[in-house]
Amino acid sequence: MNKTALLIGATGLVGSNLLKELLLDDTFSRVKIFSRRTTGISHDKLEEIIIDFDHIEKIKNEISGDVLFSCLGTTLKQAGSKKNQYKVDFKYQFEFAKYASENKVPDYLLVSSTSAHPRSLIFYSRMKGELEEAVKKLHFSKISILQPSVLSGERKEKRTGEKFGEITINFLGKIFPFLRKYRSIKGSIVANAMVIIYKKDRPEKTRTYKLDELFSV
Repeated sequence: MNKTALLIGATGLVGSNLLKELLLDDTFSRVKIFSRRTTGISHDKLEEIIIDFDHIEKIKNEISGDVLFSCLGTTLKQAGSKKNQYKVDFKYQFEFAKYASENKVPDYLLVSSTSAHPRSLIFYSRMKGELEEAVKKLHFSKISILQPSVLSGERKEKRTGEKFGEITINFLGKIFPFLRKYRSIKGSIVANAMVIIYKKDRPEKTRTYKLDELFSV
C-alpha cells in the first residue's frame, strides 16, 4: 500500500519505537518525520524534515499524508518550567494537528496520559486533558487517543524520577488493585498498539484507548 505516515516525537521513547515499526511495515511507502534534530537513521522510505516548532507555519504545506502519529512530549525537568512544558505538550502538538486537519490528513493518533482530564487540579493531567478536548474538535475522519500510564523502556536520556515512579506504581498496583490502571507499559507496546489501531476499522470517529486496552489491541 502507498500510504504516507507523518510522525512528530520520533526521538522519544514511543516515537522511536514507532518509527522502526513504520519503516518495516509494508502499509507505508513513505514516512515523514518532523523533528528539531536528526534521528541519524537512513532508510529509503524515510524523509526527515528539521523544523522549528515555534514556527510550524513555515512548513505547513509539508504536513500532508494519510495519518498523523503524535508522540511529542517532554518533562517538567527537561522543559525548565510549566510554561515551556505546556508549549511542547499542548501548543506544538495542537498546532501541528490543526495544520494536518486543514491539509485533509484523514487519521490522527495521539499519545496522551491515563490521568488526562481538562479540569484536573494537577497541571500535567489538566494539560493532557485540554489537548484531548482541543484535537477532538478538529476535522479528522478518525481520531484515536491512547492513554498509557508511566512509560518504560530504554531511553537516550536518564529519567531517574520516572524510573522510581514506575517501580513504585507497579509495586503498589500489586497491593491495591485499583492502582493497576496506573501500572507501567513499555514504549514499544504503545508504538505497536498505534499501528494496530490505525489499521482497524471502527464505526465511531473518536475513540479513547485506556491502558488495559493497549496491552491487548
